[in-house]
Amino acid sequence: MSQQQQQPSVRLIVQIPALNERETISTVIADIPRQIPGVSSVEVLIIDDGCTDDTVAVALQAGANHIVRHTSNKGLATAYQTGIDTALRLGADIIVNTDADHQYPGSEIPRLIAPILAQEADIVIGDRQVQMIEHFSPLKRTLQHVGSSVVRWASETNVPDTVSGFRALSRQAALRTFVTTDFSYTVENLIQAGKRRLTITAVPIRTNLVERPSRLHRGNWNFIKRQAAIIARTYATYEPLKTFTYIALALFSPGVLLLFYAAYVFIGRRLNWFLESRSNDQSLFVGGVLVVMALVTFLIGLLADRVGGVRRVQEEILYRVRSIQVEDEAWRRDVTARLDQIERDRDHV
Repeated sequence: MSQQQQQPSVRLIVQIPALNERETISTVIADIPRQIPGVSSVEVLIIDDGCTDDTVAVALQAGANHIVRHTSNKGLATAYQTGIDTALRLGADIIVNTDADHQYPGSEIPRLIAPILAQEADIVIGDRQVQMIEHFSPLKRTLQHVGSSVVRWASETNVPDTVSGFRALSRQAALRTFVTTDFSYTVENLIQAGKRRLTITAVPIRTNLVERPSRLHRGNWNFIKRQAAIIARTYATYEPLKTFTYIALALFSPGVLLLFYAAYVFIGRRLNWFLESRSNDQSLFVGGVLVVMALVTFLIGLLADRVGGVRRVQEEILYRVRSIQVEDEAWRRDVTARLDQIERDRDHV
């Protein structure tokens, strides 16, 4: 048996969520390398997220291998999840996600998947090196830096460009990926992966200039608001006890200070005539309420932590069910291929 035959077959599927991208989709597909060392086949999957133009026809003409359609526009997050599910059913060993606006050069895909091929990472994020992108305004660079710092803290990862959509996933990482937000998958999936202790790395990439404005959000502040909500919700989902403890401490600290002040005034009335006219009623009432609220909040955190334990079991069940589905699809493809080969051999006899 030759060395080439001994090498495992690695199937790479590049998924491209698209919404009315007829102007750029052919360029994106043409830029994807079809021969990559260590990869036996490279296929292109288009997720039609409710296109109303001829994006799909242009994509097929440009060489797209697979099309999956939404009957209406579901949003980027849903399109991303649809792509992951479809790529797994198609037998992908590695999945690369890229944008249909050609922001990410296809020529960077071999560098992006190299850590996965070397079994050094489960997920690889393309680092756009935002601080060096000339067409980004200083405000946008600052917001990207601050936002990525918050996500790195929340996810316990060291990814420089946390909102980059140019990313590669191994099959095991893809099986554990599930999007729950309806806005953007980037931050949520990174926090999920970090909390699941998947190995995540980043590789620097170059980017192409995109002339049209983003269709994902309506300006920087809209993007910040929606991403902040996703960060808070996802972090609370995976770290409920920490989250509610932080809130409890924010209530407990001033409450205790007010109670100490009320006690100081109460004792001072008996020791110092100057404090006789002071009242501690408000401090006592507000401090007591804050301490009780802090204790209730902490108890809610304990309950949420126990619910989180159930969620982790459910995620493991989901992972195993999806694994079985993928294996079943692989078995069906193998059986179909063998039957087709038998038919071809029979025709030659």
